[in-house]
Amino acid sequence: MMKGIARPMAMVSPYWVMMGMILVLTPVICWVFSLNQRSTCVPMNQIFYEIGDKRYYFHIFGYLLIFIWKKVTDGLNEPIKTTTGHYTDWVHGFEGELVFIIQDTFQNAMMTDILNFHYLFIYLFLIYVTTIYYMYTGERDLTDKVTLNYLLIYILAVPYYLFFNVEVTSSYIPGMEALLYQDPWYTVFYASHDPLDNCVPSLHIAIPFGMLALNWLHMKENGIELKDWKHRRYHQFIYWNTILFAFTILYLGIHWIIDIPLGVLIGGVGALFIHHIQPRLRNGFGATFKGFTRMKAGRHAVVEGIVVLLMVGAMSASMTYQAETMDDRVSMRLGPGDTNIDIIQEMKYGEDATFIITNLDDTYSIEVVIVELDEIALMMDDDGIIWSEIEDDSVSITPGETHSFLIDQHNYWFLAVVHLDESAEGVVETHISVDYNVDDRVTRSLVMSLPSLWMTGWVLHRLGRLKWEGRSWIDSTPSHAWNPIGESE
Repeated sequence: MMKGIARPMAMVSPYWVMMGMILVLTPVICWVFSLNQRSTCVPMNQIFYEIGDKRYYFHIFGYLLIFIWKKVTDGLNEPIKTTTGHYTDWVHGFEGELVFIIQDTFQNAMMTDILNFHYLFIYLFLIYVTTIYYMYTGERDLTDKVTLNYLLIYILAVPYYLFFNVEVTSSYIPGMEALLYQDPWYTVFYASHDPLDNCVPSLHIAIPFGMLALNWLHMKENGIELKDWKHRRYHQFIYWNTILFAFTILYLGIHWIIDIPLGVLIGGVGALFIHHIQPRLRNGFGATFKGFTRMKAGRHAVVEGIVVLLMVGAMSASMTYQAETMDDRVSMRLGPGDTNIDIIQEMKYGEDATFIITNLDDTYSIEVVIVELDEIALMMDDDGIIWSEIEDDSVSITPGETHSFLIDQHNYWFLAVVHLDESAEGVVETHISVDYNVDDRVTRSLVMSLPSLWMTGWVLHRLGRLKWEGRSWIDSTPSHAWNPIGESE
């Protein structure tokens, strides 16, 4: 069932092209945005000394750590769907097809190219350059915070990706195009790094909003007005790009509208955690664990443990509900002439996967073909997959029929390409599951989710304590410094 054609010449990954551009532009960007603060900037010949003196090498280690964390999480994202299902029907029932109206109203080739570039380049830019910018301008605390912002916000999103899956809009709304996946150059990269079912919440909203929130908390705590802040121009740069991200993720056929407020919520929780925890990591208040008593540890364990248990209970209830309704849940909806894709992730040696699709329609057949991801560029033009290039290898799934495809090649990503003929009328619904030969996926997913659940509990506990003590919710002073006999946070 695999399309048997020669492997195309390897193309340079969009990621490395964008990172190369960022590397070249970083000094220029830092210089432009710091023209009004030359006196506080770190001289270029002292950069490496600054990294050692301020222990910024921990930040580099953090970026490496999150790469590993993301790889492990992504390895669970697809296999666990047979247990956790998805909630796309809920979101679609609430929103309808508003995102299709947005895409259909504004769609044109030039805008698609611009927003494809913006989606990847500016996102990577904000993640990496913001850290370097604050380091270059001598802002140690903000350097810490924006680095933690990327690391911890991704961790915060993990349980929602794993246990509350939502398919992308282009898979569920007939006529909605997956514009992010239509350019051959981008497709291979995105399909292996940006799965089609972890769109709620949107990290393209959560991460830049977290930066904005951290900036705002910093200004409020230090009594600084935005108009007087030396980083005002860079803050505004983040702000306007966050607004553009909100439009981009809807236009490109990836996210639902609800992803935006939920991304804001995750970004806000992450910013509050970072804002309140960073002063304990390094500041003038004493050792990191100063004042941390058994009583305080017990109180944290109880309060935050209750939050964790409640959230684990919600995740367990979700799995129970999904188990009862999973076989009837629609995974993909197609309109006449639609060609949609589903991703089958790479497997290690000895593993295999079974792609199972059921045609839920009473009248029309659908066509399915499994294609190796690295070969897909040969079957695409600027408008996406050319169905005529692969239709000879497709399998027809008749109304009510279920068909299974065994994929047993390791170290390769595959795409399941699903097509509905133009002669069809109305909407054809399908149920899709991919059974991976992976053991104990639920336990590992729960373990990967625990840091997120604990951070959420910690933030709620911290805000409650601040209110109880009559202190401002933006006060980041560690609690052992609140009173002479106080305890540590």
